[in-house]
Formats: sequence, structure tokens, C-alpha cells
Amino acid sequence: MVPSPPSYHKSLIPVHPSAISSTTSVVSAREDQTPSTSTSHPSAFAALHVRNAPVPSKQSTQRLVISEASNSVASGGSVGRYSNSGTSGSNIGLALFGVGLGSKALFQSLMEENGCCLLYIVEDQLPDVERAFNTEFLANTRVLRQQDADIVLNDQRVSGAIVCSPPEAASEIVIDALRAGKGVFCEKLPSLDRQTAEACFDEADRCGRPLVCGFYKRFDPALQFLYKKVHDSQALGRIHRISTVSSIYPAASLSFLKKSGGIFYNAAVHDIDIISLLLGESAPDTIFSLGHAFCADMAYLKDADTVAVSMKFPSGAIVTLDVSQHCTKSCDQRLEVHGSQGTLRVDNQNPLGITEHGTSVSIYSQTQADRYKEAYRELFRHFLRTLKGKEPPVITKEQFLWTIQVAAAAEQSWRNGSAVDLRNEAIDVSLIKTEIM
Repeated sequence: MVPSPPSYHKSLIPVHPSAISSTTSVVSAREDQTPSTSTSHPSAFAALHVRNAPVPSKQSTQRLVISEASNSVASGGSVGRYSNSGTSGSNIGLALFGVGLGSKALFQSLMEENGCCLLYIVEDQLPDVERAFNTEFLANTRVLRQQDADIVLNDQRVSGAIVCSPPEAASEIVIDALRAGKGVFCEKLPSLDRQTAEACFDEADRCGRPLVCGFYKRFDPALQFLYKKVHDSQALGRIHRISTVSSIYPAASLSFLKKSGGIFYNAAVHDIDIISLLLGESAPDTIFSLGHAFCADMAYLKDADTVAVSMKFPSGAIVTLDVSQHCTKSCDQRLEVHGSQGTLRVDNQNPLGITEHGTSVSIYSQTQADRYKEAYRELFRHFLRTLKGKEPPVITKEQFLWTIQVAAAAEQSWRNGSAVDLRNEAIDVSLIKTEIM
């Protein structure tokens, strides 16, 4: 169940400066200090009673090992609050849970980033590991099956856990890692259920460890620049309209969409996050969605592969989201903001600087991983900074919960064929999706 929040139209908590500055300023101006200009960032969240299950202690001899890490695995005992125990010199020890659903851009950032080392990969499917990483990179990485995850949780060299598992499995891993004293970067959604997702954030607060969610688009340099112009400089005046186009290339597999919750939770949710950030408003008054499954397999899954979402916000701003899995040549990622004093547009980016329309052969083919390579790099660096205690996670619990609430309402509108009025607190939340397909 994804219950309606207690009140509507609550302003977004201001985003942390590192998420809205340019790439250069993020690296140069924020590395040596702990920014804290967001006065409304909550110091603590209300405790949510959750099952205090002990960290599992399954011992198995069926571990899948590519190569042993250079140091021995710590045995027994749980890890307390972070005290640089997960670092080796200047390197931060990391563990990766789940590879099959992870982003290539994230894996590339992990391989290229200095100052961290991947000690473990927890994945039952070895071919997924071999496709994601080269053998040289895995020289000091130990690969374990999910049943042996307690080895990772008990290793005090591990400071952070990167969770790429689907939402139905992610929440348990997130909570176990937090209780073991690890900071967590959850690349997908920690859960599609509001109460479970809230429990993850509350556990992070209780354990004093960071929980970073993978809303990668807000770390894209182009969108950060746009945010500064629209929100900080007020360059466009009052915002009237925002429109986004998000055609993903290559299209996500059917199994991926099934596990990730479908097009609304895998793709549209990221545009919803950006829109809320640009407007400074947590939720629209009204949402109406249209969608269709052009792919027969998607129709069989009772999901759409092409959707259009229209939203009207309390400020009067009208927003349209165009999301599609039918981009056959190159990803199409555009955003336009229209205000009382002008328009700004983020267009498709390619090194040739050529715009094509209707050509039979693509001049330049860009994948989703290529387009958001820098965004994932900055998001990953942000996670490393949270592990060092240099800054708090920029994506707050309130922002995340509002975003999945809007995504749920957008899907509900599509399924019911009618608009959803989020001003009505008596909304029939039983219709909102709470389970993986």
C-alpha cells in the first residue's frame, strides 16, 4: 500500500548545494568542507517500528569466488557506526549487491573512480558479473552468492554497499547493510511500497549511516546548470510550462521492466524528480496519464511501453512528460522550461553537434549510459563523500516518498483512464500499485 501523505503541496526541502552546482564547482569547492546551507534539512526522522531481524549468519561452502581480496575476511562481530574502519589508506571499501539490473554508467564510474576499492560482488549469476566488469578490475574483488552475504556484512573493511537489486529485494539488503554499519547507495528504488521505503530511511537515521538514492538525472551537469538558471537566478521569471522527452536506448528488457516495476517506476520517476526540483513543489494538484503497449510482450505484462503524463502544479505550472521505450537509433533526452521571461532547453548532446530529423541511418548513436555518464559519476562521488562524512545525502526521505507517490498516481491514472486529484486526501489509495508485476 502506498498511503497518501498527511498533507499536500509541502515545499521541497532545498537540495544540497553539491547537487545544483556545476561539475567543476562540485569537485573544487566542496571537497574540503562539509556544506550545510540547507537549513530545513531534518536532523532526524521519526522512528518507524520495523522488524529487528538479526543479520543472517548463513555459512556455506558453495561460494563463487573469482579471486580473494588481499586481506583476510573479518570474522564474527557486527560493525558499529562509521569510524574509517572501511577504508584502506585513502581507499573506501565497497561491496556491490546485484549486477544484472545495474547501470553500465554506474559500473563504469566504479571502475574509473580513484579513492575506492570494490572488495565484494554479491551476485548469483556469474555471467552478469563478467559482462559488467573486466577481469583486470576484479583482480582484488571476491564474488559471493547471495546466501553468503553475511560475509560482506561482517567485514569491517567494507564501508559502503551499492545495491542494484530490484525493489522487491532491495529493501531487505538496504536495511541489513545499514544495521551492519554500512552506508548504502541504492541505485534503483529501495521499495515501491511507501511504508517499506520510509522504513529504510528511518533505519539509516537510526544507524547514523547515509542512504543515497539513485535519482541520477539531478546530478547531470546540463540539468544542474538549468536548475541554477531557473531556480537560483530566476532567469525565466515565473515558470509556466515544462516538457520532457525521455526515449530510452537501448530499450530495457522485459525481465528488467518486470522486476523494476514498469515504465512509471523505472523511467518516469526520474523525470518526476527533476520536475519537482525545478518547480520547488513536491506534488501536482492533478495528474492525467495516457499509455499504450506497442510491444505485444509488454501488453502481456499489463504494462505500457509508451506513456504521456500531464500534470498541473499548485503554482499553475503545466508539465508534460513523454516517456517511451521505442527509441531505435539513439536515446532522446530533452527538456524545455517556458517562463514569463523566456525559454531554456536542454537538447540531445553529441560530439558532432549535428541535429538530425528523419534520416534512415543514425549519424550518432548514443546510449542512455553514454548520455548520463557524467551524472552517474557525480552521483557516485556524492555517495563517497557521504561515506566520508563530508555531506549528507541530497535526496531526502520526504523528496523520495513524494516522488514515488506521484509516480503511483500517474500509473493509477493510466490504468483507470481518469485524472487523479492529489488535493483530495480521500484518494482511493488501494488502487495505487504496491506490488511488482
